[in-house]
Amino acid sequence: MSPRIVLIHAIEMAINPIVRAFEVHWPEVEIVNILDDSLSRDRAKSDVLDCEMMDRFLKLGDYARSIDGDGILFTCSAFGPAIEAVAKQHEIPVLKPNEAMFSMALKQGKNIGMLVTFENSIKVMSQEFDEMAKTINNDAILDVILVKDAISHLKQGFIDEHNRLIAQTAKELKDCDALMLAQFSMANAWKSVSEQLDIPVLTAPDAAAKLMKEKILE
Repeated sequence: MSPRIVLIHAIEMAINPIVRAFEVHWPEVEIVNILDDSLSRDRAKSDVLDCEMMDRFLKLGDYARSIDGDGILFTCSAFGPAIEAVAKQHEIPVLKPNEAMFSMALKQGKNIGMLVTFENSIKVMSQEFDEMAKTINNDAILDVILVKDAISHLKQGFIDEHNRLIAQTAKELKDCDALMLAQFSMANAWKSVSEQLDIPVLTAPDAAAKLMKEKILE
C-alpha cells in the first residue's frame, strides 16, 4: 500500500504546485489535500499566532492523523510555530513548507536571496532561516524582498502578471549565491525567474516533496 501524505493548505493556489512536485518526485504516493483558506485571511489580520490559531493547527494535525496520514506537509509559510506544535504531537513526519528549501539554499553559499509575496510570512520565515543557518551555514546572510501586488494578481487569475512581477524583482537579487521563491504559489514563476538569473533558483514544493519522500522511506 502506498504511503498517504496529507497536504494542508491555507490558499488554493498552493495546491497544484505541490501536487505536481509529488507527481515528478514520488508519483506512487497517495496525496490528500485539505484546504482552509480562512487561515490565510485570518493570518493577514495579525502579526501574532495566538492560542486560537495554534489550536486550529493542532486540530488539523489530529484530523490528518485520524485519516491514516503517514506524513503531513503544511504548504502555508506564515505559521511556523503552529506547525512545530503539530510536529510535537505526532510521531509521523510533519514538515514546515520551507525547511527543505532552506537547507538546500544554505548549502549554495553565503548570500541567499528570498522573494516573498505574502508579507506576513517574512518575519516567521526569516527567523526559521536564521535558526537553520546556525547548524548548516552560520555565515549565511538572508536578503528578503516583498513582491508587491503579485499575490493579488494571482488570486484574480492573472498568472502571467504574477510571474512577470516576480521575475522583474528577482533581478535585484542577481548577485546572491541562490534565490528562493518563498511561497508554494510562486512555483509557477520558476521558469520566468530562472531565465533572468545565472544562479540557482529554488522552489519550496520540489524541495519539500523530495524531503518527505526521504523521511518516509528512510
